[in-house]
Amino acid sequence: MFDSDSLVPHAVCWAAAPDLIWTMVVTNLITFLSYLTICCTLLYLVRRTHKVIARDWAYFVVGFALFIVACGSTHLLEVITTWIPIFWVAAATNVVTALLSACVAVMLIQRVKKIAFGVNDYSDRLANSESEKQRLEENLLAAQKLEDWSRMSAVVSHEIKNPLQAIQNLQYLIRASENVPAQVMELASLAEEEAKRVLEIAEASLSYIRQTVKPELINLLSAVESCRFLLNPLIVEKGVVLEIASQGDCTVEALSGETRQVLLNVLRNACEATTRAGQPVQVELIGERDRVEVIVTDQGAGIAPDVLPSIFQFGMSTKGELGNGMGLWTVKRILDKHRGDVRVRSAAGEGTRVELWWPRVFEVKATASLRPALAVAR
Repeated sequence: MFDSDSLVPHAVCWAAAPDLIWTMVVTNLITFLSYLTICCTLLYLVRRTHKVIARDWAYFVVGFALFIVACGSTHLLEVITTWIPIFWVAAATNVVTALLSACVAVMLIQRVKKIAFGVNDYSDRLANSESEKQRLEENLLAAQKLEDWSRMSAVVSHEIKNPLQAIQNLQYLIRASENVPAQVMELASLAEEEAKRVLEIAEASLSYIRQTVKPELINLLSAVESCRFLLNPLIVEKGVVLEIASQGDCTVEALSGETRQVLLNVLRNACEATTRAGQPVQVELIGERDRVEVIVTDQGAGIAPDVLPSIFQFGMSTKGELGNGMGLWTVKRILDKHRGDVRVRSAAGEGTRVELWWPRVFEVKATASLRPALAVAR
């Protein structure tokens, strides 16, 4: 045991080697300043990221920062006690450092699994970054092609209306003329009917492509009929029996082009999912007090349970190479914009039921967060 009176600054023991003393002083001082800088940096990091970092992780980082500065304080006391014998202060600093060390060690042990998972997850994401980038570029190219096609279709639909109207007028003049053979009259009537049909197709195409910036009153039943008109070649090819039923007022305030885009996406998916000729695709519209519900049901192949929870994600497709993974993602975004909702119920081999809701009144979304769409396995 040493008597307390015999405790003297350890610098006395090094008096014969001043270079050693200053080496210890300078290195301990640099270590203290480095620890202090690390502590301040960690505290600044917590302050700048407090909106996104979880609270318990913020506490962990603050505790680690205090542990770092406590370790640095022991080095500062080494410098001070070189000349001033305040060893009890140094001992108290060591006690605080020991307590903080124990707390940080326990917190680190509690979080080691989460840290390991985060590192592995980041490594996997990094390894797959190139394939993800390529897939995203392909989806963006597909979106660009769709936009170009829409613009071209709008131009074509607009330009063919004038000559077709002129053809209709000529057919009328033929039928109104005297001494026209009956066979020519009949052919003129058939030609006029076909020209009228082409005009209807052009008008339906324009109503789908046209993107409005202001909401307007839209009859969803008429919009569904318009989509049926556009999908008629697919309906005939697949042998689909499209059944449409409605009850109540189906008028909503919405953006017309985007509303038709939603309906066309869902109806096309239902028709494409049909596997046998003669199978029905049922569309039911229900006008309620403050909203209109549109239910589209098919008896197709259905959606696999492992795919169903992610069908609204960008790039997710149930059609393999035939799809671009943007259909239901677009549907979800448009309905979110209208403060509506979408739900999909499906099971493999049992068909799919898509439920869409539009509010009666279009309201500008006040916040970025909306309740997520529900994908429930039937």
